[in-house]
This record gives sequence, structure tokens and C-alpha cells, in this order.
Amino acid sequence: MIETSETTVRQRLATLADPYSDAPLDTAVRAVGVDGRRVSVDLALGYPLSDPARNRLAATVQAHLQADPGIETAAVSIQSRIFSHRVQSSLAPLAGVKNIIVVASGKGGVGKSTVSANLALALQAEGARVGILDADIYGPSQPRMFGVSGKPDSPDGKTIVPMQGHGLQIMSIGFLIDEDTPMIWRGPMVTQAMMQLLNDSRWEQLDYLIMDLPPGTGDIQLTLSQKVPVAGAVVVTTPQDIALLDARKAYKMFEKVEVPVLGVVENMATHICSNCGHEEAIFGAGGGRQMAADYAIPYLGSLPLDIRIRQHADAGTPVVAAMPESDLAEHYRQIARNAAARLARQPRNKALGLGSVVVQGVSAS
Repeated sequence: MIETSETTVRQRLATLADPYSDAPLDTAVRAVGVDGRRVSVDLALGYPLSDPARNRLAATVQAHLQADPGIETAAVSIQSRIFSHRVQSSLAPLAGVKNIIVVASGKGGVGKSTVSANLALALQAEGARVGILDADIYGPSQPRMFGVSGKPDSPDGKTIVPMQGHGLQIMSIGFLIDEDTPMIWRGPMVTQAMMQLLNDSRWEQLDYLIMDLPPGTGDIQLTLSQKVPVAGAVVVTTPQDIALLDARKAYKMFEKVEVPVLGVVENMATHICSNCGHEEAIFGAGGGRQMAADYAIPYLGSLPLDIRIRQHADAGTPVVAAMPESDLAEHYRQIARNAAARLARQPRNKALGLGSVVVQGVSAS
């Protein structure tokens, strides 16, 4: 009778890639148990996974192991532990926040703010504690997208308690001014306001803080590279050549300031007709994927131009919150898993010690 060994189990796991990070799964092994032809494997991932996603992954690992003639049964346990990751060398992580992920586009009109809102909700749906900072001082949109209004509290007159919306901690200049008030400020005032919103907000135990950046590569972006401890960036584009020109500039900006780009999101990749369901690439096809290939960075996924996304954002309930079981929500959750998993491959910030376990359970046996 063929039996197996711990070495064989680890070698077999080395031939199976994590579907979200692309790393071989032997790098995630915490423990292996072997009893004749029965094995047990305990995996620890550095990003959140909801129960359905964890169960799918555990079933894949189980099938892969049991395809070995020396393994009769395999029990697979998966847990998630989110760590703080390394930021720019001259900066320290923000208090109360493990990881800041910035979402940028280089230009306006590509749906970056909608992607930011739904990405934050998708990370939360996967099991993480998440906040969102609306860093677009001239055109704040997150208060409207989350259906949140009113003024935030300041218990001590110095710090601000973030507003709450759909379970997220949210901060925006939009909470401090009237919605129709224009911000007629010069660059230094804008960057100062952004830093105050970031540093004076009382963020509480966040695994991820999503920063929705304004378009461009100017004052805000320069301040961000110098003063904001960023763990990773997500670049949003549409397939259109004009959008890709600026998305490439955004990537180059992050490259110069040594902020790792976690990947590219291609928004409005195809249009889906609300009457007949016909799908058409009205802005071109494959531009975001080509950009990712050109710079050897991950392609995190694509999103359709779907009227439901716009309707729910305008109504103050982004589609991930409004339609959590929909195909649209799954698009965002797939992108969230891919981005978080790519961040998990970055070097950790050892000064902050161990991360907290956010999801744990035996998923296949």
C-alpha cells in the first residue's frame, strides 16, 4: 500500500497556486499531519476570505491532494491573518490602520470613486475591518455614494470620529461643508486638508483604509508619496486609449515613489444592455489587461458598464451592499480578494508585530 509523508504533501502543495495571489500554496502551510494515507493540512493566508470563498479554496486543495495515489483522505483547514505591510522607508504606519491602499486613475471619469466604494465594501464582506477616506477635496463623492450626511463628532476638539456607512468608517471633506459649496483653495490648502482628514480621524482597528484619490499626478499625489504611509496602490482605467495614457502615468508615479502597485482594474470593460442583455465593448477591449502585461503587474479584474452600478451609487447604497449576492458584487469581491492577496505577498511591517485572525475554520475534510 502506498503511503505518503509530510515532504510529499508539501511538494504537492508547491505545485498548486493560490488562485488570488498566484503564490504556491506550500508557502501558506502552518502544519501538516500524516497518518498512513490520511493527511491534514493547516493553511494560513494573509488576506480575508469569506466562508464561500474559503470553502471553494479548501475543496480545490483537498482534490489536489487526494489525486496523489499515496493520499486517501485530506482534511484542509484555512485561516486568515491580516498583517501590516511595509510602507515608504521614511514613514511609519498610521495609528489604528494596518494598511492604506490608494485607488488612483490618473484622470477623471473612469469610475474610480465607485470602484473605491465597492472595493471597500467587498473587503468588508470578505471579513476585514475597513475604512474609506475620500481624498478628493475639490469633488468629494463618498458621502453621497454611501448615503451618509451630517457632521462628524469631535470629542476633544482636535480629533474627528469617522462617520459610519454600511459598516465602514468613512471620512470626507464633504461631511464638513455643504454639498454645493465649491472648494476654491490653492494646492497647499488642499494637501493640508487631506492630511488633517487622514491624521486627525480616529480610525479604529482597520485592516485596510481605502483612499479614493483625486485624478492627476499633482500636489495631492506628491504629498501622498512623501507623507502618507501607503502599503499598496490600485490603478483604475477603462479600455479606452485616452484613459490608458493617464493610467500609465499613475503607475509610473507610484513606481517613482516606491509604492507597490497591486494591480490594474479595468472598469466599464463591456456595456450590458438593460433591455436585452447584449454585451458590447463600447470603449474598446483588453486595454487594462495589456497595460498590466506591459508593466508585469497583476490584472485584478474587469467590471461591466451596468446601469445598476450607477443607480445604487446615486441612491447611497453601492451595489456590493445593495445586491450582495449578485454577479456584480462578485466581480468586486473577486477584485478585492486579488488585491488583498497581492498585498499579502509584500514584505511585512515587523514593527507592528502579529496581525489579528479575522477568519478561521475547517473547510474541507
